[in-house]
Amino acid sequence: MMELSDWLNEYSGSNYTWYVKRLSGNDTLANGTHQAGPYIPKELLFDVLPGLARTDMENPDFRFWVYIDSHADARNIRAVYYNSKRHKNKPNGRDETRLTNWGGSESALLDPESTGALTVFAFPVGPTATPACHIWVCRHETEAELVEDRIGPVDPGKSIIQPVGGTFQDNLFSETRRANCWLKPAEIPTTWMEKFPSGAEIIAKAAELQSHSGLMPDQRLMKRRTCEYEIFRSIEEATELPHIQAGFSDIESFISRAQTILQRRKSRAGRSLELHARKIFLEEDLVEGTDFSHQPKSEAGKSPDFLFPSETAYRDMSFPQEKLRMLAVKTTVKDRWRQILNEANRVENKHLLTLQEGISEAQFKEMLDAKVTLVVPQPVIDKFPASVQPHLQTLESFIGEIRLIGL
Repeated sequence: MMELSDWLNEYSGSNYTWYVKRLSGNDTLANGTHQAGPYIPKELLFDVLPGLARTDMENPDFRFWVYIDSHADARNIRAVYYNSKRHKNKPNGRDETRLTNWGGSESALLDPESTGALTVFAFPVGPTATPACHIWVCRHETEAELVEDRIGPVDPGKSIIQPVGGTFQDNLFSETRRANCWLKPAEIPTTWMEKFPSGAEIIAKAAELQSHSGLMPDQRLMKRRTCEYEIFRSIEEATELPHIQAGFSDIESFISRAQTILQRRKSRAGRSLELHARKIFLEEDLVEGTDFSHQPKSEAGKSPDFLFPSETAYRDMSFPQEKLRMLAVKTTVKDRWRQILNEANRVENKHLLTLQEGISEAQFKEMLDAKVTLVVPQPVIDKFPASVQPHLQTLESFIGEIRLIGL
């Protein structure tokens, strides 16, 4: 099999369109849903599969080869456009595409263990291109990081379409803007234009623009995070786009600028959820230093994201161990959840906040055996297998637990 670095080089550039996402429980067989295949936007399929976007016939289909190069697997799959809404002008009809014949549980793409895996779909494009798709399902976080080094971080529930596959583009800032949180240049503080604001500053701005104070913590977290990302991108465009439009005198300058942007995005993705959680704890009247400690030192060389009720209580050996809690924060957990097992030795049952959309039953059993409880925002819970959902804890429930043990 090819190495990922070679694969990225072979299937990138102007001859390929990339579609990149982290597989959800609905994409794989983890949830046992009828979809049994990854969701790919209809508009993208219409672009890369000529002849599929037809309304002169009912439910046109097209067969093409997909190559899951990460697992040496090839399938001749079927793309079908269910078009009754347009073909027969039925208001309640269907207007959607589906990809079928992936091979069921034999396919690495549908394997429940692939839930959460960063996946790249590379479609050949151009007048002479043969309809096909080369796919790489990242087998571990090292591979995912290699992909994100090229295109920036990809959060659960989000996807990226790169018309010039895997290539840093001049149209980096062309994605749809939402007026409610996108800052116009005149709204951006001068100090932020001179020095990019910290994650905490951006999150504070998101809370100012969209407090969602009437929502429960789970919904507030999800909406606030969307707002924060829009603010981040608006500042990024205002500060970086002029440099890109001015052009570069040499390739090294271009690469250096691109790497600065991508590294900033990765840094933001790595800490965003943690900082949002801290903000919500404070809004829920938990006092930092009394009810929780952020980035404390539990043991030498160990610093969990949050300890409850505090670092002081944790270090006090007379404080009841059963009243201690630890919360780790990881946007995705597929290959990273074991990292928390060696944090906060006094806390036997550990909690882990994540946005990952689903997990395999086998991996969840490993977590249960390791005494790890997943904390998942309520809007994401239905992406998990039905057998797993009762064992998940919402953020609101976790905060309630912290209040109870403090009584």
